Amino acid sequence: MLFRGAFVHCPSLGVVEMLSDHLLGKAGFIVHFAPATTEHSENLIAHSSVRPVIIPSGNFIMPTFCDLHLHAPQYLYQGTGLHLPLMTWLNEYAFKAEERLDNDPALARTVYERLAQRLLESGTGAVLLFGTIKEATNLILAEVLQEKGLRGFVGKLSMDISSRPTYQEPSAHASLSAVHSFVESCQHMVSHLPEHERLIQPVITPRFVPTCSDELLLGLGEMAESRSLWVQSHLAEAHDQVEWVKRERGVDDIHVFERNHLLTSRTIQAHCTFLDPPSLSHLVSRGTAVAHCPLSNAYFSAKPFPLREALANNVKVGLGTDIAGGYSIDIMNAMRQAVTVSRMREGHRIVAMTETDGDGAPHEVNLSIDWKESLFLATRGGAVALELAGRFEVGAPFDAQQIAIFDPSCADGIGGIDFFGEIPSLDMDLLEKWWCLGDHRNRRCVWVQGKVVFEQR
Repeated sequence: MLFRGAFVHCPSLGVVEMLSDHLLGKAGFIVHFAPATTEHSENLIAHSSVRPVIIPSGNFIMPTFCDLHLHAPQYLYQGTGLHLPLMTWLNEYAFKAEERLDNDPALARTVYERLAQRLLESGTGAVLLFGTIKEATNLILAEVLQEKGLRGFVGKLSMDISSRPTYQEPSAHASLSAVHSFVESCQHMVSHLPEHERLIQPVITPRFVPTCSDELLLGLGEMAESRSLWVQSHLAEAHDQVEWVKRERGVDDIHVFERNHLLTSRTIQAHCTFLDPPSLSHLVSRGTAVAHCPLSNAYFSAKPFPLREALANNVKVGLGTDIAGGYSIDIMNAMRQAVTVSRMREGHRIVAMTETDGDGAPHEVNLSIDWKESLFLATRGGAVALELAGRFEVGAPFDAQQIAIFDPSCADGIGGIDFFGEIPSLDMDLLEKWWCLGDHRNRRCVWVQGKVVFEQR
């Protein structure tokens, strides 16, 4: 199949390429991508058995979003309980909801089917998920994602310590056995499919240090290493959690993960708000990525993530919604929140500098990011963390979404985007307007591995 029209992607941080009148050829993968007027493109069009799909004026195709941190069972109570501190919130809401789904397979399937649909409506094509502690419930989640065509990295929670006695695994040995069984079952679920159609992968998932014994963490690290598995957890997230780890383990949680072989090039750690510069450098040395969740950090962390410092240090960073610690499932909101928080950090830096030396000049690195950088984090940044492409290039999976900003037939914008007078051409100003004001109404179609998984009706 051939598509002809405008394409947008972010090949590197801060760079947005708008490629007008390009031709993209795809099956499950991209087999051609070049200006439509090149000789090769014209030959493809001439010899194709079907005419190219023309992307209408006012529309463009861009990569799907990657969500690097989401608690699937917590979608059950999305948008509630956010007045509480983290450790209390976990006891009052999170553990109860997860236990409820573990005890009700029918409810779990209903919640996960709705979650998958909402993610696709929001343009998310790949998602890294925390599940529950029960193997069967996580297999339901994996099955739903595969059926819906959503690229899913699924983590069965490991936790042999809990403040809720009814929601924990009986021992480190039992937890490790359950993880081994889940990994085997998850991989077997898709083993009959061609490799490129296997959309789900199991992920080693110690919830965080307060819920995992050293014995369990070491066993998980050895399993991840021996089987080249993905790892996800929470790192240096909230003040009460950080202090708990220091008090109980005697060191920061980054050192606990390190000594148990859980900081790898296939590890994604959520939050990391309390990491200092040497710790960020340590993540770089291990190839570990960060899932930046600005909304949930505002609720549950006493400080924001040092995003600019991490990017300047070449830390791999993508965005996460952190449902239900964050209330919005839409990565577009995570992009906007990332920019907002960074601008507040930069303002605080300038004010603090002015108050101390009377000079507000930017002697240090500007801590704010702009919309272009956030778009990179939402697409290419998250994709790199998951060893995906996140941009248009030959050989990459065709994971894409079609965005409609205006309708030239009626000379008006789409969704919440309005125009007064002549509608402008598709340019960077118009892209920024969509970034600020766009929502699900602008999303016409979503493809994952070349297949339509969502279409606006």
